[in-house]
Amino acid sequence: MECLYCKARMRRGTAPFTIDRNGYHVSWDNIPAWVCDQCGEVMFEAREVDRIQEALVNLDRETATLVSQSAN
Repeated sequence: MECLYCKARMRRGTAPFTIDRNGYHVSWDNIPAWVCDQCGEVMFEAREVDRIQEALVNLDRETATLVSQSAN
């Protein structure tokens, strides 16, 4: 695979993913990804993106439950 930014070769590896969302911080250390040999750009495949999004939706749901319980 070719890097979209510098056109160098990308190899399979892992990369961190971090996001601040709805008042909480989420960080995963080793998500499967394509990593550029030259510039370090990271690209996640659709499968990993879908899994990240599913985990975040579930976390949103659980966080909403915690917040509503603490408000009572």
